[in-house]
Amino acid sequence: MLGIFKKGLAHPPQELNSPHPMQAAAAAATREPKFPREILEDFLATHQSGSGSSNAFSVSFEDGALLAYARPEKSYSVHQRLFCGMDDIYCIFRGSLNNLCSLIKQYGLNKGANEAMLVVEAYRTLRDRGPYPADQVLKDLDGDYSFVLYDGKARTVFAASGAEEGVRLFWGIAADGSLVISDNLEAVKGSCAKSFAPFPAGCMFHSEHGLMSFEHPRNKVKAMPRIDSEGVMCGANFKVDVQSKVHAMPRVGSEADWAVWGQNAL
Repeated sequence: MLGIFKKGLAHPPQELNSPHPMQAAAAAATREPKFPREILEDFLATHQSGSGSSNAFSVSFEDGALLAYARPEKSYSVHQRLFCGMDDIYCIFRGSLNNLCSLIKQYGLNKGANEAMLVVEAYRTLRDRGPYPADQVLKDLDGDYSFVLYDGKARTVFAASGAEEGVRLFWGIAADGSLVISDNLEAVKGSCAKSFAPFPAGCMFHSEHGLMSFEHPRNKVKAMPRIDSEGVMCGANFKVDVQSKVHAMPRVGSEADWAVWGQNAL
C-alpha cells in the first residue's frame, strides 16, 4: 500500500522531518528525497508482472492526495491486501481481523463485507455519529492489521497500525514536503531519505488532529530522537510516554468531538 498526501493536506508531527537535511544529504549523497510522481512511478514499476503489465493501480485526487494499491500475489494470505472505495471514502487495508463476523453484525454490513469495507463504515460512523471514543473503536478490531484511509469529502487522512506489530506501517516526508505512508520500509526509506520512521504500533493518526495511542489513550505520544547507523539524526521514533497523561478521553464525530482529540494528540 502507498499513500501520498501533499503538504498542507496532512499535518504529520514536525519531528518526522530530519532535523539536519544538509548533514543527511552529505551522509547519503546518492539517496535524496523524491517527489510524489517519482515515488508513484517506482511503486508501480516494483509491482510489474513478468509480462510487463502492472499488478498495481493508483487513485489521484485533485487536492493532492494519492493512494496506490498492489494486488496480492496469492489469492489468499493471512496478511491479505484489500482496497475499498465507498461514498468518496477510500481505504487500503493489510492484515486480517479475527472478529470480522461479529463486527459486520455490529455495524449492520452485508455478510460479504471485508476488512476494508468495515474500516470505512467504522470511520464513517465515527465521523458522522461518533457513538464511541475513537480509541475504543480501534481496540475492538481484534487482529493484526494496518490501514490508510482518505476521506475525499472532508479531505482528511486517517491511518492506524495494530498493536500486534505483524503488519507494520512506515511514514516519511517527500522532497516537496508531502507525507508518505506505506507498509513497505524500502519504499519509504528510498523515497524520503532520512526523514522517515516506523509508524508506531497501537497508534492512530488523523491529518488534522495528530497522532495518539489507541492502546493507551490516557498517555501522550512522545517523539524520540533517532540516529541511524551512519550517525545521522533522522526522523524521530514515536513512543507512548508513560509519565504524561491527557486530561480527557478523546471522542470523535462532530467537529467539537474532533477538537477534543486534537487537544490530546501529539
